[in-house]
Amino acid sequence: MATLFLIVIYLSFISLGIPDSMLGAAWPVMHQYIHAPMGAAGTLSVIASVGTIISSLASGKLLEKLGTGLVTLISCCLTAGALLGFSFVPSLTWLAVLAIPLGIGAGAVDSGLNHYVAAHYQAHHMSWLHCFWGVGATSGPIIMSYYMGTDSSWRGGYQAVAMIQFGLVIILLMTLPLWNKVARLQQEARAREKFSADPHANEVSSAADESQDTTNSSSKSVTHPLRIRGVSFTLLTFLFYCGAEATVGLWGASFLVGDRGITPETAAGWVSLYFGGITLGRLITGFLTLQIANRKLILIGQLVAVLGGILLVLPLPPILLMSGLILIGLGFAPIFPGLLHETPARFGEKNSARLMGYQLAAAYIGITILPPLFGLVAAYIQIGLFPAVVLAYIVIMLFSSERVSQKLKYAQ
Repeated sequence: MATLFLIVIYLSFISLGIPDSMLGAAWPVMHQYIHAPMGAAGTLSVIASVGTIISSLASGKLLEKLGTGLVTLISCCLTAGALLGFSFVPSLTWLAVLAIPLGIGAGAVDSGLNHYVAAHYQAHHMSWLHCFWGVGATSGPIIMSYYMGTDSSWRGGYQAVAMIQFGLVIILLMTLPLWNKVARLQQEARAREKFSADPHANEVSSAADESQDTTNSSSKSVTHPLRIRGVSFTLLTFLFYCGAEATVGLWGASFLVGDRGITPETAAGWVSLYFGGITLGRLITGFLTLQIANRKLILIGQLVAVLGGILLVLPLPPILLMSGLILIGLGFAPIFPGLLHETPARFGEKNSARLMGYQLAAAYIGITILPPLFGLVAAYIQIGLFPAVVLAYIVIMLFSSERVSQKLKYAQ
């Protein structure tokens, strides 16, 4: 039952990924139909992100009061309704209004499902969970590319995705009673496995915890998370990782159309390959975590992303330009789930719960600030600066991540 129920959770995370990539793929055509300036996509991104931040901060109390299943169901209803509304909007004002429930729904799903999987499933499922976000993010531009290629209807693309979302709402409604039951069964199974392996495990674990608390009291038992060694650079890593990921997703198609002369439907397809790289990479990462340390996978991913950014900057043929987008996606794959999973190991179990919230907040701030920042660059300077800006974001992320490793190594 737990395995089958995990499929429902993966399907739910698909619903989180689809809206994240739809706007960027549709915007080169969409903004002309509703007579909106090109840079307005950044404003819409900010509005949705603010809704996401608010719902993420409130998700703890909502999960305690309503449970993960009901929060996920309500959130998917909000995103489905917002996407359906997108297909009928006559103006930018209505898009801005609908971006609010879209962001609120996304934040609650993200926090709730990450918490549920971390609490009730093994670590490699975290990479696969975010892999299914990539399935959704990859599907969005593909669907939009199909509709824009057949009848130039970005509205039809949003309607199709809204129907998919409402289908998921029906599945979540049917499985609503299973969430608490599966969680209880998983906890009981882990307790039996632990006792079978060592009948005295609980006593040993308690003693180890006391010893660890004493040993780490000076370095990891800190009253405020921002005072922990390395946390400030960790937050910078999350900010610039998510900012870079969102900037490529939101502005990649506009760059390809406006600077490289590629057709809108082809550009949407290429952006889907970027999200496809993230998806495939996270699927593979789930297996690699069984053999390779998270920290090493994170560094490898960052270096691959830098290589992809360099390919975008250079005046290369279109095939290599497409390869740059794919490499950035593949490089991004292990970074976010890997950093989340490393939190307790880097900063201690006592600090991990609060730091998760800080890290996700930093991630959403990056999504809120950095893509609109490039929107201003595109509007007032030129969209051709897209590769240089993306590469700069990736390099800052790499530098911040390595500073964390250096500080923690020095502390040891």
